[in-house]
Amino acid sequence: MTSIAKSAKPQAKPQTESVRDRILNTARELFYRDGIHAVGVDTVVAQSGVAKTSLYRWFPSKDALVVAVLQKEAEDRWAGWDYTAARAGSEPRARLRAQLEGIVRYVTGPKYRGCPFMNVTAEFADPQHPARAVAREIMEELRRRVRALVEPLEVRDPDELTEQLVMLIDGAFSSAQVFGKQGPHQFLVAAADALVDAQLNKS
Repeated sequence: MTSIAKSAKPQAKPQTESVRDRILNTARELFYRDGIHAVGVDTVVAQSGVAKTSLYRWFPSKDALVVAVLQKEAEDRWAGWDYTAARAGSEPRARLRAQLEGIVRYVTGPKYRGCPFMNVTAEFADPQHPARAVAREIMEELRRRVRALVEPLEVRDPDELTEQLVMLIDGAFSSAQVFGKQGPHQFLVAAADALVDAQLNKS
């Protein structure tokens, strides 16, 4: 999983970075740091050092840029998830714990300021807005991936445990933004273990 918060100052861009990537990466930084509504297209143009016509060539509207940013966030999040899965071994509980430990590391990072997908749902009230639609897809994918981790545990009610774990993860994303490193998210792994044990001990 990845955070998009970076320095407030414009960063030197690699010469191999395409115009589209430069715009997209700049927007990611600004949207995450300042909020989507607070950042106009002109600010993205100024910070990325490209012409406004170039931005609109790649992203015909601000909404299109927001959607592209979220899609890139999702790509990076699941790449991180897959990397953790590849290193976690084959034991089911170890695989679950590895992902939860990764989430704790993510939310306690120095530049974390909330889950970008949750932030988007807070900024856009309209459930039909394309940004909210993407955010919902990401949360559904999280549920699917957690369900895949739960299945090999052979618990009594895998659907219930999946929903409980997703709720814990959502809570970790939210509490870390409010409480910092000492928030309740530090107990994410222990709380998940307790839920798994309760399922396994049901008669």
